[in-house]
Amino acid sequence: MLALLITCLASLLLVATLVARLPLRWWWIRCFEFPRVQMAFLSLACGVIGFCLLDPGVWRSATWLMVLITLAIQCRYILPWTRLWRVQVCKAAADAPEDQRVTLLIANVLTPNRHHEGLIAMIHQHQPDIILTLESDQWWQDQLDPELEESWHYSVKVPLDNLYGMHLYSRLPLEDTAVKWLIQDDIPSIHTRVRLESGDTIRLYAVHPRPPAPSESEKSLWRDAELLWVGQEVHENPGPTLVAGDLNDVAWSITTRLFCRISGMLDPRRGRGMFSTFHAKNPLLRWPLDHIFVTRHFTLVDIKRLDAFGSDHFPILASFCYRPDREHEQATPTATNEEREEARQTIHEGKTEKQQT
Repeated sequence: MLALLITCLASLLLVATLVARLPLRWWWIRCFEFPRVQMAFLSLACGVIGFCLLDPGVWRSATWLMVLITLAIQCRYILPWTRLWRVQVCKAAADAPEDQRVTLLIANVLTPNRHHEGLIAMIHQHQPDIILTLESDQWWQDQLDPELEESWHYSVKVPLDNLYGMHLYSRLPLEDTAVKWLIQDDIPSIHTRVRLESGDTIRLYAVHPRPPAPSESEKSLWRDAELLWVGQEVHENPGPTLVAGDLNDVAWSITTRLFCRISGMLDPRRGRGMFSTFHAKNPLLRWPLDHIFVTRHFTLVDIKRLDAFGSDHFPILASFCYRPDREHEQATPTATNEEREEARQTIHEGKTEKQQT
């Protein structure tokens, strides 16, 4: 009975691992992309328990075969976001010019969360140039405005009660700013240019697409379409760009990796760590949902996950230096013609197909 139980669990983990590789958009398929680390550890635990408790024979051999296949597939996705991998964004030099640096703090506040003091304290402690809040409604705006208006003079405010409000506060000037509703008319994104102290301008896209989940969306189509729309925009208008927000997707997913190839953007966490930001209240179910992607014009000064402040997300803080003279040091991901056509088709379907849930 024990042998059967361990082998069945190992087989279920292998099936879940294989299902996540299917190029289908139903939420119950895409959800298997998220807990890759957890599934890898559970599979390894099955192998260890099987080795210790099962007698040599068919059951133990079958269990270990499935465990090894599961671990091989999961590690293929996970390892680039560990220190065992080569970094994708170069480290900034110690003498990198201060006037070409930009620091961002991203925080999904969780709309019903009322512990604003913790977030405000972190903002004052770290003094980021740009603050992006997600899920922020009018109540959050009323708490943040008096604390931030004095130093963060420039702002874009989209207070909403549907969990997709967002606020952008900046001490650096914002130019050509627009709030756009790319795929769905209740999901905003902020598009702007930021003028650095050096006088250079960079683009910033702030996004928070709808996740594939039973209570949100039956498919990942609309999330995928919004991410790929931004990726295509970055590709068609090359220049120093940051894309930041809660993407409701993990760094190693099919869509996020395709977004990087379509846009040519780099992930500063690759080779440094996962910096998992969700779920702040459940350490066993935790993965990286909040992201900052950069073009090869930037080097990384520092990136860190900050403390929880009552939300189900941890804030993330990252500092970059605009160094176009070093862009040749960083390889740009590229997409094939087939992938670009796939992205165009996904964007078209996202704009025309209506969500049922």
